[in-house]
Amino acid sequence: MPTTLMTPGVYVEEKNAFPSSAVAVETAVPVFIGYTEKAEWNGKSLVRKPTRIASFAEYVENFGGGFNPKFTIAPPADPASKPETFSLNGTQMEVKINANNTAYLFNSIRLFYANGGSNCYILSVGTYGASANAEGANSGIEIKAQDFIGSTDNPVSAFDLLEKEYEPTIVVIPDIIALGKDAYVSVYTKVLEHCGKVQSRIGIFDLRKQGPGEKTEDLVGEFRDAIGVNFLSYGAAYYPWLKTTIVSSDELNFENLDDSFDLEASLPENDAKEVVKKFKANKTPDDNTKKNYHQSLKASSPTYLNILEEIRSKLNELPPSGAMAGTYTMVDNTRGVWKAPANVSVNMVNAPSINITNEQQQSLNVDVMAGKSINVIRPFPGIGTLVWGGRTLEGNSQDWRYINVRRTAIMIEQSLKLSARAYVFEPNDAGTWITVKSMITNFLTNLWKQGALAGAVPEQAFNVQIGLGVTMTPNDILDGIMKITVQVAIVHPAEFIVITFQQLQQQS
Repeated sequence: MPTTLMTPGVYVEEKNAFPSSAVAVETAVPVFIGYTEKAEWNGKSLVRKPTRIASFAEYVENFGGGFNPKFTIAPPADPASKPETFSLNGTQMEVKINANNTAYLFNSIRLFYANGGSNCYILSVGTYGASANAEGANSGIEIKAQDFIGSTDNPVSAFDLLEKEYEPTIVVIPDIIALGKDAYVSVYTKVLEHCGKVQSRIGIFDLRKQGPGEKTEDLVGEFRDAIGVNFLSYGAAYYPWLKTTIVSSDELNFENLDDSFDLEASLPENDAKEVVKKFKANKTPDDNTKKNYHQSLKASSPTYLNILEEIRSKLNELPPSGAMAGTYTMVDNTRGVWKAPANVSVNMVNAPSINITNEQQQSLNVDVMAGKSINVIRPFPGIGTLVWGGRTLEGNSQDWRYINVRRTAIMIEQSLKLSARAYVFEPNDAGTWITVKSMITNFLTNLWKQGALAGAVPEQAFNVQIGLGVTMTPNDILDGIMKITVQVAIVHPAEFIVITFQQLQQQS
């Protein structure tokens, strides 16, 4: 309607009858940071550019396939450490991956989607497709902490890039655990610092792979000493690694064997020896020749199949962070972010690499000294492999002990933050206060109805305060500050269920 009425006529004026509504933000949008085969879309590089994808097919289209590692097969260098071996021609042999041949991102993405993953972000910090040698084989990939946290040559870290992205709610870095314990201080602490700064996401952490002869308590103590004490409520750690079925036997062939391994001398079958001899005579084999060679070895040599199966078992042992990111997504989509991501099965997993007992989990779940809880993944007969822990690294905190409490608080905070932007520069008076309070109350009431907040009635589940003399002083209003106080009773999981039995005396 015109501000000044000068022309005779009928004018229509529309007014908003309802307050703005607060909409819950997405809660399970992981960002995976690591190395990819390529990073390109429509001729433009995606290296160091957070990219949203919705499916595994989209990942392959933009970022390519997995790294094709090489393995050395030889007698164990230190038999006293009791490494995992297999028998080859009566000799115990150990399968070891070559140096600079470890990359976990691709298979972690597959594990993520196998466990209920959906939308996510990929932040490629480098490509290993460019490391192919003249024959076209991957010559190696070096995992560097500087690619994630920045260096003097490239001071912008991956976390600086993520600060500009509002949507990701989970940070997953499976590749960096290839550095072992060096990943804790150099990268994991930076993830916690980043999450504490943006206050909109948490990090999922892996403990390093447990070697032969190592004790669980030493491995866990090493992690707890290195992770520090800052922003612990924004992280969750999982242990042990998982024996998965992600990598199939069709993905492996003779090219996964190091050149130092002589197939002709190692395979006992005479037919297989002839196949190898004929292949060696061909100095320039094409792809079709290599494929036929692989198929011939499979048909003529059970030993060759056993060797590939040993390699496959090594590749299928993966850090749990990718599976847990998928589990978070599945739980959020089926139950809600307020449901603890625990007591749920892990798909595409045969068993954890280490079987943890009740007694061993006690010191992992409850850390008396600093509260740095480690969530355990355990096998249960007749049930399967379950996530059997739901604590953050701040396990002694009554406020932020549980992952679902921290993530629910993040969801509420970010949802109300985005919805309150509509009232920036609105009059700081009673009319605006009532509108804002109604918006927040409606949002929290809906959450209470869904089961996110504890209480028999809404008044017991949350409390919203705003107004002069309640949350603000006259000076606050003169300074242009509107203060809102929101109190919520987020549901806590029943981590320990105690059933008491007592006999009654006979009554009749």
